[in-house]
Amino acid sequence: MQLDDSDGALDSWARFCALSGELVGGAGDLSVGPRLAPVVADLCARGLATLLRDYFLHNLEETFKNNAVKTFWQKFHPYNNSSAVERIKFCVQESWPEDVLSTALEDICLEKSYQEKCVLVLVHALQSYEEKTRNRKLQAAECSSSLIPRYQLMVSSVLLTTLPLSFPEILNVYFKKKLEELNTMMDGSAENDQLASHEFSGRSNVSDWASKMDIDGQETVSESGNLVKNIGKVVHDLRCLGFTSMTEDSYSSAIIWLLKSKVHELAGDDYRIPVLGCVKKWIQAVPLQFLHALLTYLGDSVDYESESSGLKSPLASRPSSFPGIGVPSEALLRWHMRLEYFAYETLQDLRIGKLFEIIVDYPESSPAIEDLKQCLEYTGQHSKLVDSFISSLRYRLLTAGASTNDILHQYVSTIKALRSIDPTGVFLEAVGEPIRDYLRGRKDTIKCIVTMLTDGSGGNTSGAGNAGDNLLEELNRDAENQENADYDDHTNMDEKQAWLNSESWEPDPVEADPLKGSRSRRKIDILGLMVSIIGSKDQLVNEYRVMLAEKLLSKSDFDIDSDIRTLELLKIHFGESSMQKCEIMLNDLIDSKRTNSNIKTSLLRTTETVAGQEEAEMSQDVLDATIISSNFWPPIQTEDLAVPASVDQMLSEFAKRFHQIKTPRKLLWKKNLGTVKLELQFEDRSMQFTVVPVHAAIIMRFQENPSWTSKTLATEIGIPVDSLNRRIGFWTSKGVLTESVGPDVDDHIFTVVDSMSDVNKNSIVNESSEAFQMNEDECESSVASVEEQLKKEMTVYEKFIIGMLTNFGNMTLDKIHNTLKMFCAEPSYDKSLQQLQGFLSGLVSDEKLEMRDGLYLLKK
Repeated sequence: MQLDDSDGALDSWARFCALSGELVGGAGDLSVGPRLAPVVADLCARGLATLLRDYFLHNLEETFKNNAVKTFWQKFHPYNNSSAVERIKFCVQESWPEDVLSTALEDICLEKSYQEKCVLVLVHALQSYEEKTRNRKLQAAECSSSLIPRYQLMVSSVLLTTLPLSFPEILNVYFKKKLEELNTMMDGSAENDQLASHEFSGRSNVSDWASKMDIDGQETVSESGNLVKNIGKVVHDLRCLGFTSMTEDSYSSAIIWLLKSKVHELAGDDYRIPVLGCVKKWIQAVPLQFLHALLTYLGDSVDYESESSGLKSPLASRPSSFPGIGVPSEALLRWHMRLEYFAYETLQDLRIGKLFEIIVDYPESSPAIEDLKQCLEYTGQHSKLVDSFISSLRYRLLTAGASTNDILHQYVSTIKALRSIDPTGVFLEAVGEPIRDYLRGRKDTIKCIVTMLTDGSGGNTSGAGNAGDNLLEELNRDAENQENADYDDHTNMDEKQAWLNSESWEPDPVEADPLKGSRSRRKIDILGLMVSIIGSKDQLVNEYRVMLAEKLLSKSDFDIDSDIRTLELLKIHFGESSMQKCEIMLNDLIDSKRTNSNIKTSLLRTTETVAGQEEAEMSQDVLDATIISSNFWPPIQTEDLAVPASVDQMLSEFAKRFHQIKTPRKLLWKKNLGTVKLELQFEDRSMQFTVVPVHAAIIMRFQENPSWTSKTLATEIGIPVDSLNRRIGFWTSKGVLTESVGPDVDDHIFTVVDSMSDVNKNSIVNESSEAFQMNEDECESSVASVEEQLKKEMTVYEKFIIGMLTNFGNMTLDKIHNTLKMFCAEPSYDKSLQQLQGFLSGLVSDEKLEMRDGLYLLKK
């Protein structure tokens, strides 16, 4: 053979083209191989090995593209060319896209398999030539070794360059449907019925699952095993065609979608049941078992301890054994970590999104809080919780429509819930700051906090009173753990304990405020946070003192056991000196009970010696006096009131006996305070009422005269006419009195109603005003409020403030505050900055001062 014979080369090339065309185009006929080998050898000897390889691959590519690829994509044209609505109809079809995808993959893989055999024919021809020329370094060896990889690359390139945009979507639909079907199969079993009811029995269920998915070629294959085998065949075919990455993305997204659906299903809106444990067991029971079976079918399951498993994850250096799987492979272990992280993140986002409702239901929702705590420990996304919850608070709670009681109750629940999630208090510090800032701007915050401490309902008339009870429990805990607010943790700590504490020390999270120490943050309790809203404990104590006085003065008996218990707890938290006046107030009621008993006994003995006195006077048994030490009580609201002569005589006799027993002490009656129990008798009925003294004084005047004008009655009782008209509305609303126009427009006539028919008429007429009259009456307080007391006390400093502004022109709030502290010695200035600001705001409202750019100056 002459190597430079051009005619021979052309002849060999022509024969190679003809034979390769016959081989590639032949319908399964591989008999061309023996005839092709000498032609390949001749061309290789002429140095044309690369040329014949490229030509052969190009021939295969054109044939594959025109026959297999075109037919493959045509089977998906109905879906590709349809609208969005029509695609939904495709997706709901039970057998779509499984039938189309399986058929299309089977056909194209059959064509590819034949072409691979054609490639092997050429490879064998090249290898035969190599064996004959082993001592020579030729291009044929390189061509034969690269022929199959180049063919695989050509197949994937042709398919990917002609790929329709909707094909990844078709794969996603297929894997979602198959995995959903698989999950439905397992949910139908008895074991997974227990899983759905949160009674998952881990090992037995997963073992049964594994046996059902045993697809390693045994004769008896379960229904779920067949399903996984079909999925595995589709995955294998897609991999062979070069869709490896697209296929993994598709079944990965389907698994993630199924996991997300399961988390949503298990979590729901019931926060009383833990969810995380069930989700983790479901991951091992369904997705991991499916992946284990799939990877085993595909031959990708490499034992973790095998040297061929490659680089191992440092996070999974010691894998645990999974039920039904044993020691997992490296790929399965990575899948497990990936799925668990996604489950934690999904459940975390669900719980964070519903955190406001969860905290409303706390402590019943403690399982949901515990799940959220574990999720955050795993993901570390605490900042997401803080940002989301603050946004919910500002949108749903910190609004003008929310009552202060509701805000405080939610704040208490927030403290308890977030302390469970983060014991260091860092995130509570961030979340609580907007609530505290908002509450400081509400005038009734102090009163509501004190009500939560003292009232059994926690200040919430619509609730069960848990919040109030919780604050009292907080006081109980303080009785055991805290002696005073300035307690030093290291005072009684020995060296051994200090060393143990130093070894267990951990730094604060990066979100922590560097200006606040971790030790002080951990000491903050619920009551301490409440006091921080107010600004100082003195303000809270003063408000408690006013509310206690109001409560004690309104008591018709002397039952104060609950008040004594609350006071003892407050003394532990705020100190005995702060609560001394409150203690005296309670002692006054104890002494009053004893004094009442002594005086009544003394008067009873006297009346027994005086004949006929009981008939002429009221019995002293109907009188109970609350005797107070006025120097220790808040200022009492006084109002002139002329009581009936019989009542006045009874009060005088009581005061006389008191002076005899308690010499030299004397009683000064506050006739407008207290309660009176009355029974009114009419012609055909009797009615009982419990009213304030002024109401009793009004109705008792009608014993003397059945009809009164408003001016005359006001003069008799000793109160202003407008006050009388407001108070007497109570009796008209009850149908006891009727009102008519007198000779003077401003002077109305009030008459007693004796007939029942008149009562019905008047009750209908005055029904709408009854609630108003009662509410208005309830708003009248016996004790001056803290605001009124403060205004009265601050009035002393008004001249100092005006004098300073006259001399200096204008001053800031801080400068006025510091100047008053420095120069006001008698009386000494002991008010807070917030109290001074409130007083100055009042002077601005009265137009005595004005404020510009943060400076106060005299009004011109």
